Amino acid sequence: MKKIIYIALCLVGFISCKEKPGEVTAYVSPAPEFCEDSAYQFVAEQCQFGPRVMNSEAHDMCGDWIVSKFKSFGAEVYEQHADGKLYTGTPVKMRNIVVSFNPEAEVRILIAGHWDSRQWADNDPDEANHNTPIDGANDGASSIGVMLEIARQLQLANDSNRVKVGVDLICWDAEDNGESASGNESSWCLGSQYWSGIRHIEGYTARYGINLDMVGGSNTVFYREQYSMSYAPAVVDKVWGAAQRIGYGKFFSYDQGGGYITDDHLEVNRGGIPCIDIIGSDTENGGFPRTWHTLNDNIEHINKETLKAVGQTMLEVIWTEQ
Repeated sequence: MKKIIYIALCLVGFISCKEKPGEVTAYVSPAPEFCEDSAYQFVAEQCQFGPRVMNSEAHDMCGDWIVSKFKSFGAEVYEQHADGKLYTGTPVKMRNIVVSFNPEAEVRILIAGHWDSRQWADNDPDEANHNTPIDGANDGASSIGVMLEIARQLQLANDSNRVKVGVDLICWDAEDNGESASGNESSWCLGSQYWSGIRHIEGYTARYGINLDMVGGSNTVFYREQYSMSYAPAVVDKVWGAAQRIGYGKFFSYDQGGGYITDDHLEVNRGGIPCIDIIGSDTENGGFPRTWHTLNDNIEHINKETLKAVGQTMLEVIWTEQ
């Protein structure tokens, strides 16, 4: 397996560097190389089904495709099918997809992200589009694209570099059709709400969780989200430290900017597993990426460098977990 060597320049005041200031050191990561081209293709293939809104053929077909892809990478796959109801009163069929590697391992880590897309482009600049479903290339498909490439790398690992801990990848459904501009927090994240109450395996737990959301956009930065800092600061430090160590510090910022965001990680935390949210913000204007809940959230606005930064950081976290 190819080893990635990262060159670090030790600076005065950089407390994790034991070498003299100005000295160049090499860090050899145990993680394989994340292929951003592969992740990008996985995002594109999801978008080809059309908007993945619940109760639609595109949603069902894409769900089947996601399951088949993970199975092709040697994973054990569980599915949770459940009835839900949107805040509008519309009944929906939900489908969480849970993927496990090393299912026999007692120590487990969880990486997750939602796969559904929003059925209303209610943040689009053109009001005529506000009732039009979105592709959700960044807001949904990017997370699953990264997770599929993680799964591919887990399968490719040889005996000398195989991950010792268990890795679970969860594709949440029914995350992105909540009520905007209201305090109705419970209208979001229906799939993770269901899982938090009824696990795919009775008694399931994990050492910690990482939720991915909007991890493929252009002009993207990831701030330390405040619920993550409240529930799981050590996990934030672990992930941000891994990103810094392998050269992706410009994406994982220590600057202030991450507010309190209602996302699937909240339900995981409420279920007793410390979990953080890696969620994209716009580097220039702050807040969510400019394509958020618009028809511009399509494959044309997916950035491979962002996928690489998140994916390689996740592999670093996984491969260095003891």
